[in-house]
Amino acid sequence: MSLLSGRHALTTSWDDLLWSAITVGRPNRQFVFQHGTASVYEALFRLSLIRMALEQAGQHGWRLRRTNAARTLDPTEKGAVSYFVGLAVCKLFAAKLLDAPWMLHLDVFRPALDVQLSARSRPDLVGQTRAGQWIALECKGRISAPDKKTIERAKQQAKRVVSVSGTAPSYHIGGFAFFKNDVLEFCWLDPDPEPEIRNPISVQPTSDTWREYYRPVLELVRSRQTYFAQMHEEPVLMPVEEADIKIGIEPSVLRHLDIGQWDGAREAAQATRPSEISYQVDGIAVVAGPSWLERYADVER
Repeated sequence: MSLLSGRHALTTSWDDLLWSAITVGRPNRQFVFQHGTASVYEALFRLSLIRMALEQAGQHGWRLRRTNAARTLDPTEKGAVSYFVGLAVCKLFAAKLLDAPWMLHLDVFRPALDVQLSARSRPDLVGQTRAGQWIALECKGRISAPDKKTIERAKQQAKRVVSVSGTAPSYHIGGFAFFKNDVLEFCWLDPDPEPEIRNPISVQPTSDTWREYYRPVLELVRSRQTYFAQMHEEPVLMPVEEADIKIGIEPSVLRHLDIGQWDGAREAAQATRPSEISYQVDGIAVVAGPSWLERYADVER
């Protein structure tokens, strides 16, 4: 299989992008999600990276652009922000176009994934489609379009995952989020397989694999017990005023998560019935407030 070729525009929303940022499977700082209300700060950290880097130029502006604040960061800060934007956008495209919403960061979660690593170079994410196919993604964020050398390196990293649960991934993708005239763009490549891969990586998921995917949002809603209890019984969204978002987990999915049935939560998500809340495929909903449609205000102190 190969990815759709050519140049196209992805129609999406802030809800989709913020969902991707919160659930991308990137490690949180020192696993702070296990410490109650600290989960709110981790969510704010992730959302703040997106808010500081990207803006929609007015309610009717249809492109995402780089903010003035992102343009004036120092090189180290630009690298960190660009990397995270690359992860979030790569997951967004995989979810929208490959039907692969579930993504885990390979490097940090390798104990849960039972990864055998023989080299430092490896892709960022391992993900699964709703049909059960596995994909490997190397995600990069850049200020400008990637050069040929960068593209080749991403290809090599993506191809190093040779098997997941004993079968070859359906896709080995090198993805790049970058800016062209300050407009956010994305390109990805699914390189042809090679007969021999240097330093191959094999992944054997365990029964706890998807705990690390769902834990950030689970601990976030668990930090507010009133909403947490109500969310077990009916579709409801919990406001996170500091970020101007609302977040929720579909009730049947939440009930599985609360007792540690991670695979059961994924099965429940795929069986979710329509409701007044637009849950993503994984059973999680993130709804952006009106401030996300406004231009980013960089306040000088």
